[in-house]
Amino acid sequence: MRGNSFGKMFSLTTFGESHGVALGVVLDGVPPGLDVSLEDLEKELLRRAPGQAKGTTSRKESDKPEILSGVFEGKTLGTPIAVIVRNTNQRSKDYDKLKDNYRPGHADETYMQKYGRRDHRGGGRSSGRETLSRVIGGYFASLILKEIKVKAFITKLGPFEFEKNKLDNLDIDLGTYNFADPSKDSEIEDYLINLKKEGESIGGQIVINIEGCPAGLGEPAFDKLKAEFAKALLSIGACVSFSFGLGEKMAELPGSVVSSDRENFGGIEGGISNGETIILKTTFKPTSTVGKKAKAGRHDPCILPRAVPVVEAMVKNVIADQLLRQRAYE
Repeated sequence: MRGNSFGKMFSLTTFGESHGVALGVVLDGVPPGLDVSLEDLEKELLRRAPGQAKGTTSRKESDKPEILSGVFEGKTLGTPIAVIVRNTNQRSKDYDKLKDNYRPGHADETYMQKYGRRDHRGGGRSSGRETLSRVIGGYFASLILKEIKVKAFITKLGPFEFEKNKLDNLDIDLGTYNFADPSKDSEIEDYLINLKKEGESIGGQIVINIEGCPAGLGEPAFDKLKAEFAKALLSIGACVSFSFGLGEKMAELPGSVVSSDRENFGGIEGGISNGETIILKTTFKPTSTVGKKAKAGRHDPCILPRAVPVVEAMVKNVIADQLLRQRAYE
């Protein structure tokens, strides 16, 4: 029954429901002596928080983290780190009608089939709000990554598409919506506002670039680096597919073409990082709540802009765990 934990040497266990008192995470394996900035942690949570851009949900949540343990005088102690975020903008009565009704595309019915009871308020444990705990984990993971850069960006959102899967500069400001071409922000804003008015939703794709990752991370059998990334990313609620390198295009190309360029393998060969830029791709489904409920409620017509920091966090969690596991060999 460890479905709430992830990682081995760097592990996180998330807890809480979307309409409970708080959500949080317990992190174990974070080395001692790392500098912790509460301000930087708050900035990461703000990137995920709702109500940051026009065309997204109108819901506002402050998401102020409280560090309960594992940090003293601004540095990690090497002991378990516990962080909570209290829920402050709940409208639980909005979900009363869902007590005996199940929403297609949500975990309402399957949750009931599994446990025989559920918290119907906002999806409870299966709510997207759980991802704030992952972002907290990603912040602490970044303290281990040091010079490794992780950048996620949207390459497809409705009619908007960015053809390249690699950014020339990972320090680029992606603007309001985290689309790879920030000049499209105003068009994306109009598009999302219109979707919201129509009670419609849209999905898309997020690509991740990882620079500076050393060679040798990952195991040759079950714990391949690609498998670790796949599990981490597919565990995000709205994520429905994962690939790396050329991905699905490999089904269309002969081996002579695929094997002609090492970059085609996206920085992972034989399940182990090869020291080159790692390129991952994920697909996210449209928000399941549509129609009149979406028009009247506080739902995102597209989850992708807010999913980007969650994707980055889960990738960082994987790399931090792999770095510490690799050190165990040395």
